[in-house]
Parts: sequence; structure tokens; C-alpha cells
Amino acid sequence: MSTPPLAASGMAPGPFGGPQAQQAAREVNTASLCRIGQETVQDIVYRTMEIFQLLRNMQLPNGVTYHTGTYQDRLAKLQDHLRQLSILFRKLRLVYDKCNENCGGMDPIPVEKLKQKNQQLKQIMDQLRNLIWDINAMLAMRN
Repeated sequence: MSTPPLAASGMAPGPFGGPQAQQAAREVNTASLCRIGQETVQDIVYRTMEIFQLLRNMQLPNGVTYHTGTYQDRLAKLQDHLRQLSILFRKLRLVYDKCNENCGGMDPIPVEKLKQKNQQLKQIMDQLRNLIWDINAMLAMRN
């Protein structure tokens, strides 16, 4: 998987644009990789649904006269979808490997700790919401 060059992204290298800066700018962060992985999974699901749709519409050659051209077209479509599916799985594997490489030294955060942090953030947001409401009420009373 290649990343676009700096000029294509709209960012100029600037005066500090040495080889190390360019390499750092070309590296894709893990969040972007996860988004690419999610889109790839969605493409895989879509392609798989199309494959099943093609298979459902194909008639089995059970002695019934069947147009060879139609059969060949559907077979070519099916083979193309399977080839694309294989490419998507390889792409997903590359994204997965790169994510694991980027997160190699990181320890996973336990779910309980995430829930606790989430609860703390909710409390802070509620406090800010109440503070803003109190300020608005005081300003309304002054007017």
C-alpha cells in the first residue's frame, strides 16, 4: 500500500523537508489505517453479497437448454468478483500487519479502565453543561 506524495496532499515540504521529514509525513497513522481497514471490510462484504447474488441467479446445467453466452458472461463476472475479493483480503492483511507493527509496543487498555475513563469524561461534560446552563440563567436574570 502506498501513500500519496506530499505535493498531492496539499502540503509543501517546507524548509525542513529533509529525507527524515518526508518519511515521517508519508507514514500513515494507525487511525487512518483502521479507517482503511474498515472500508476494506465493507468492500469485502459488498463483494461477497454480489457473489451470492450471482450464484443465486445462475441456473444449474441440469439438462435445460442454456444460452452459452449468458453463462459465460455470468461466469466471467463471478471470476472477476472472486479475483477482486482476493485482492481485498490481501489489502486487509497488509493493513492488519501494519497496524500490529505500529502498535507493537503498546499494551492493550483493559475494558474496565476504558469504562472508568468514559464515566469520568461523562461527569466532566455534565459539569460543564450545568456550568453553561447556570451562566446562561444568570445572564438572563441580569437582562
